[in-house]
Amino acid sequence: MARRVAWLGVGMAVCFIALFLQLNNIQVAKASRYANNPNNPAVQTVRFNQPRGAIQSSEGVVLAQSTKVPHPCTRCYKYNRSYPTGSLFGHIVGYLSPVYTVGGVEASYNSYLRAHNRPIKTFGDLLSTPTVTDTITLTVSNRLQAAAQQALAGRDGAIVALDPSTGAVLAMYSNPTFDPNPLATLTADGSPDVAAEESGWAQDIAKNQYAFQPLTSNAYQNIFPPGSTFKVLTTAATYDHAPPLVNTPMPYFNCIAPHYFRGQTTPLCNFGSFGCGGTIAAMLPPSCDTGYAILGTRVGAAGMTAEADGFGFNQQPRIDLPPGPNEVSQFLQPGCYQNAQVFLAFSSIGQKCTIASPLQMAMVAAGIANGGVVMAPHVMSEIRDQQNNLVKRYLPTPWLKATTSQTANAVRDLMVRVVQGGTASGVGFPFQEHVAAKTGTAQTGTAGNGQTDDWMIAFAPADAPKVALAVVLPHQPRDETGAVIAGPVMKAMLQATLAGP
Repeated sequence: MARRVAWLGVGMAVCFIALFLQLNNIQVAKASRYANNPNNPAVQTVRFNQPRGAIQSSEGVVLAQSTKVPHPCTRCYKYNRSYPTGSLFGHIVGYLSPVYTVGGVEASYNSYLRAHNRPIKTFGDLLSTPTVTDTITLTVSNRLQAAAQQALAGRDGAIVALDPSTGAVLAMYSNPTFDPNPLATLTADGSPDVAAEESGWAQDIAKNQYAFQPLTSNAYQNIFPPGSTFKVLTTAATYDHAPPLVNTPMPYFNCIAPHYFRGQTTPLCNFGSFGCGGTIAAMLPPSCDTGYAILGTRVGAAGMTAEADGFGFNQQPRIDLPPGPNEVSQFLQPGCYQNAQVFLAFSSIGQKCTIASPLQMAMVAAGIANGGVVMAPHVMSEIRDQQNNLVKRYLPTPWLKATTSQTANAVRDLMVRVVQGGTASGVGFPFQEHVAAKTGTAQTGTAGNGQTDDWMIAFAPADAPKVALAVVLPHQPRDETGAVIAGPVMKAMLQATLAGP
């Protein structure tokens, strides 16, 4: 009997210890996770029962604000979130929704926007602990964002404009976009309007003709084959990892027949089957596919991968926005690359195992423009409290040393030649803008549907860059090119950014 009592005591002690450990796990180890979980009713109460800080553009245009519900019911929310510019900044600002939680800057800088205790500065603060909210000022210009929206009107695509010397995002717009207002709908008495939010969500889904994920930005959360814009990296890789090949002529081809590359079963042809070859200086302006495919295989997978990694491929971009499922740009990843030479050949001209976001390709242009240094992209400029005191300011941060200044300057000069006498010469960039650019036309459809993703990357002025841009318009007719489709969009955006405030 005594032994049974002893075992019962041991069992109860073990249960007590387990209970003690679990309580500590919940109340200490996981306290922060539970306290900030969007499904926590207390978190919802704080979000909607107290005012929230504003988000504004670089010019001070209000993009998100809290408004008081006139006559809230006893258990209803007291504040509603509204977005005065609607869909213009949807993918950047995000949304604060009773049903769909939080996204964009609303999520990234939630700790500043929500009501929080003011930092203790005086003895009085120790006694009162007042709650405050902060205002987020973005680097993104309302004027440039509107210019991007107009340039893409009625078409799926994306535009990214960066300050190459700081990484500041000046504009980042994509279609299909969404209006965050329906996702933050309350009834007149402050109750969540679930039906209105679900209807808004359904409408956003209906816009996605090509199964783009709802509310996902094609500018930084989606990836596309970059086509010949990737030849900028292949050129830089040649200078950095195989310098003797810079002045070595590549063979002249109209089409490369099957079996030229190991594993090749289909022809690799130039656009329109024109013939080309020669040195890099001869091949980049007309965008010679056959020559660059051969060049990439001669540089080798190791050198090409090192160059791509140096510009930000195969890693999470450092932008201060919530990540998306398809955000990492990829080059020769194992899931695609099968160690066959033909994969390296096609990937060196921006197809097969090369896939990139517009943000990534804007960083490529910015890295060349900035002497080989890729700055971390960012959308936050500064944060100020309710007394307009500076709380935090973003400090420009170098992210990657992609290449040398000598290589960057050489590639820049070749990109200028693309505009002056190459594939971008017909776009009509004004001479005084002194643009450096590269076009891209990635073949994505089958012979039956014949589609391309049309690109252009650029920076200007070439000798003192103020802006670096990437433009993509996916799912275009197969007989069109990046110069024809993306060129006019790029021209409009360059003129808008170089025009100044």
